[in-house]
Amino acid sequence: MSRDTLHPAYILHRRPYSNTSLLLELFAPELGRLPALAKGAVAPRRSQSALLQPFQPLLIRLSGGGEVKTLIHSEADRAALPLRARRLYCGFYLNELLVRLLPRHDPHPPLYHHYASALQQLVEQEALEPTLRRFEMILLQQLGYAPTFDRLLGSQEPLQAESWYHYSIEEGALPTTADRPAAVRGRTLLALAGGRRELGREERQQARQLMRTLLQHYLGERPLKSRELFL
Repeated sequence: MSRDTLHPAYILHRRPYSNTSLLLELFAPELGRLPALAKGAVAPRRSQSALLQPFQPLLIRLSGGGEVKTLIHSEADRAALPLRARRLYCGFYLNELLVRLLPRHDPHPPLYHHYASALQQLVEQEALEPTLRRFEMILLQQLGYAPTFDRLLGSQEPLQAESWYHYSIEEGALPTTADRPAAVRGRTLLALAGGRRELGREERQQARQLMRTLLQHYLGERPLKSRELFL
């Protein structure tokens, strides 16, 4: 890793390390997710704590050949994104998904750019859930877990918008009836597959529950801390 290369990056998570340093979990397009030590970042005379925050677009330089790199330079790439209240919780949710699901040192440039776009949409868009659902789908696709939401299990037959389906994880959609547990309308699945924003209240609830179940399958039993913030 060249000490002279400036990498765009976001901080997904940070925690204190010793008395004056920070241990960061970074996300960069060409480096993927990786840990880095910011030595002296909270020392009284050279505090970088205000800069080294989640949702602050950064340009960074790293050094070291081990698992944990050393942050040797950081500067703001653009102004920090003004996420507040529920929008802030949504940002933490995206960060936690990346920390929990994205393997370290596995570059995903398209995913990085979708993440940056999702953060910007959290700032600009009035409706938050479509941004979350779209990012969840993109994350699963990038990790090779892309669900098939547009056709029947074991078939090329397309789903029908007004029909009801049960989605079996890692398999696909099967016809069911509206009174069955976890039944989902075809139009909800088709909207998720196509990345469309237009969903009614019922469909938003179905999409939220379906994606929660799907993600939990890959996350395991440990609950998401960011989800607890909403409660």
